[in-house]
Amino acid sequence: MISSLSEALAERGFDKLTPVQEAVIAPELAASDLLVSAQTGSGKTVGFGLAIAPTLLGDATSFDRAAEPLALVIAPTRELAFQVKQELAWLYARTGAVVTSCVGGMDMRDERRALSRGAHIVVGTPGRLKDHILRGSLDLSGLKAAVLDEADEMLDLGFHEDLEYILGESPEERRTLLFSATVPPTIVKLAEQYQRDAQRISTLTGTTQHADIAYQAIRVAASDSEHAIFNLLRFHHDQSAIVFANTRAAVNHLSARLGNRGLATVSLSGELSQTERTHALQAMRDGRARVCVATDVAARGIDLPNLNLVIHADLPSNTESLLHRSGRTGRAGRKGISALIVPVRAAKKAERLLKWAKINAEWVEAPSPEDIQRQDEDRLLNDPAWDEPVTEHQSAFAAKLLDRHSPEVIAAAYLRLYQSRHAAAEELLPADAKPARSAERSFGPSRWISLSVGRGDRAEARWLLPLLCRAGDLDKNDIGAIRVQDSETYVELLAAKVDGFLSGLGADATLEDGITVRAMDKAPDLTPQRRGPKPDGAGPRPKRDFGSDDKPRKPRPPRDGDAAPAPRRERAEAPDRPRPAARPSQGDKPTYGDKPKYGEKPRYGDKPKSGDKPKYEGKPRSEGKPKYEGKPKYEGKPRQEAGSSAPGQSRSRDQDASGPAKFKARPSPAGKPGHKSTGPKPFGAKPKGPGKGKPAGAGDASNTSKRFTPKKPGKPAGKPREGGFDTPRRGKR
Repeated sequence: MISSLSEALAERGFDKLTPVQEAVIAPELAASDLLVSAQTGSGKTVGFGLAIAPTLLGDATSFDRAAEPLALVIAPTRELAFQVKQELAWLYARTGAVVTSCVGGMDMRDERRALSRGAHIVVGTPGRLKDHILRGSLDLSGLKAAVLDEADEMLDLGFHEDLEYILGESPEERRTLLFSATVPPTIVKLAEQYQRDAQRISTLTGTTQHADIAYQAIRVAASDSEHAIFNLLRFHHDQSAIVFANTRAAVNHLSARLGNRGLATVSLSGELSQTERTHALQAMRDGRARVCVATDVAARGIDLPNLNLVIHADLPSNTESLLHRSGRTGRAGRKGISALIVPVRAAKKAERLLKWAKINAEWVEAPSPEDIQRQDEDRLLNDPAWDEPVTEHQSAFAAKLLDRHSPEVIAAAYLRLYQSRHAAAEELLPADAKPARSAERSFGPSRWISLSVGRGDRAEARWLLPLLCRAGDLDKNDIGAIRVQDSETYVELLAAKVDGFLSGLGADATLEDGITVRAMDKAPDLTPQRRGPKPDGAGPRPKRDFGSDDKPRKPRPPRDGDAAPAPRRERAEAPDRPRPAARPSQGDKPTYGDKPKYGEKPRYGDKPKSGDKPKYEGKPRSEGKPKYEGKPKYEGKPRQEAGSSAPGQSRSRDQDASGPAKFKARPSPAGKPGHKSTGPKPFGAKPKGPGKGKPAGAGDASNTSKRFTPKKPGKPAGKPREGGFDTPRRGKR
C-alpha cells in the first residue's frame, strides 16, 4: 500500500481493513478489471479508492499538476456522489490529488471552471457527466481508471445508455471496476461488454446477510401505523433514525406529523433541490435533526453517523430495496435495528419479502406507553450527567432547593420537567383489532335525557350539539347519540356528566329558547315508526283493507273453463231517478252488416270514373267583344351594311364587323368634340380627346347614350381587395 494512503487511514482510525478492502488491494489484482459484490456498509468506497491508487500513482507518492482526469467515479445519486467525493478527498489528501464533482442540480458553470483548472479524480452522476462530455468541458482521453459504484442501481434507474456513452468515450486500455451489492444478469452483461477478463470478488459467501442488523416486524392495527412509528421513535429517543416511505406525498405527510409531535425532523426526496437535500443530510450529521424521513433516493450509499434505527413506514417493493434501506444502519461494525411496520392486511407480503431476502425477523408488538415510560426512567437514571462534578454555583442552588423543599418533592419535580420535554406516547389498539363500525362503537356508561323539541320544531342534531356544549359545559366527546323524534329529542350523555349537566341548568332545567331538559330513567324506545299524520284517537294508524267492497274491482275477462259468473251486485239508485235499461249482452249486439246504409252518399267503390265526367266547355263568349290578337311584332329598323353606320349613329361595342348587331344603334351624342361618327369602333378602345368618352350634357336625364355616371369628388373609385384591386367587370378590360 502507498505510504501516503496508509498515513491517511491511520489518521482516520482505520487500524484494520474490512474483508472487501483486503481483497481489492491484493498485489496480483493491481492491473486487473474487477467485479466486486459486497454488502452495504462494508467500506466499498475506501476499497476502490485503495484499488485504483497503484494505477493512478504508480511508484510515486503524490500527483503532478492536475490536467485531464486520471480517474472517473460514477455514482447513481447526488448524495452518494458527494459522499464518495468526501471519502476520496481525505484518503488522497496527502497525495495532493484534486477531486471535483459533476452532479445534477448544481451550477454547471462552476463545474466547467473546476474542470478547466484540472482535476485528478472526477466524481459525478451519469447524466451530468454525459452533458459535460457533449459540451467538450470533460476530456477523457487521459483516463486510466473508471469506477462504477452501485452499478445495479444505475441500471435500475435507467442510466444504461448514459453509461455506454461515457465508457465509449473513454480509452479502451483503461481499468474498469464495478462495485455492486448484488450482481444481476444485467451487471454481468455490462461487465462482459466493457471489462477485459474481469476478476470476480465476492465477500458475501459464508456470511449472514446484514449480521450486525437486528430485523423486527412490528404488527400494528390498520389505523395505527403512524402511532406505532411515533412510539418506536420515542422508545429509541436517544438514537438517530431514518424513516423510509414509498412516495413523496407520504414523506411530506410523515415529516409534518412527526414535527408537530416535537421531533427534530428533516425530509429527503427527489422533489427537493440539491441545496435542500445537502442541508438535510448535514443537519443529521451535526445532530440538529434526529429523524430523517426519506424515499429510496437515500437508500443507496448514504452514511449517517450514529444511525441506529431504520423504520420502513411502507414495505419496500423488492428485496434489493429492503437490503439497501436496512444497510443505512449497522455500518462499519456498528449495531443497528431495521423495523418493518406491518399492518394486518400486509402480513403475508412482509413474510414473503423476508423469506426471499433470506432474513429471519422477530415479530413483535409496537412499544406501549408503559414501555416508553420505563425506558424514559431508565434513560434518566443512567444519564451521564449524574457522574459530572458539581460546580460551586450548582451546589449553592441545590442548598436553596433543599431548604425550601424535601428531596422527594425535588425529585418528583425534576421527573415532571424531564417528561414535559417529550410528547406523550400513543395508545395503540391490539394488532388483530378490526375497525369498529359506527353502529358497534362503545360509548361507555351512559344515561339519556329528553329535550322538549322535535322534528315538528325543525330540531336538528347539528345545532343541538353546540347548544348542549355551551349550556352544560360539555365536550363533544361527552355526547353520544342524538335521536330527533316528532315532538322531542333523546340525547345520550356520559353517566359521569349527567348530574353536573343538570345541576348547571338550574331548578327550571331550561336551555336557550325555552327548551326544557328532562332526565330519563331508562333508554328510550328507538324502534322506527311510520311518519305522517295519525288519525284522531290513540292507537296505530289503521292499515288499508284492499279486500273491502267500498271500491269494486274491474273483473277480468272470462276464460275457457270458467264457471258462470255470479250475478253482479248493483248499487242502490235514488227513487226519483229511472233505472237505465240493461245493456245487451255481447251476443245481442248488431253487426256492421245490419246497420242501415246511406243511399245519398255513394261508397268509395261506386264513385264515377273520370272518363264519365262531362268535360268543362267554359263560359260562352260575348258576341260584341272582338278577340284579343296581341301586339304587333316589332320589326326593328333596317340593318346597316357591315363596316358602315348612318350619319349621327354609333355602333354598340358588342357588335363586331362581321356579325349582326346585338343591340340596336344609338344616336351619336351631338356636339361632342373629337368624336368619330363613322367607322367601326375597336372593342375595348378608349376614346381620345379632352372629353375622354363622356357624353355631352351628362346631367340630362333624357340622354340615353350616357354610359357612365360622374364620380363624386373625394370618393374613392373602389375598395381594393387583399393583394390587389377588384377584378374589372365584364366588358371593361
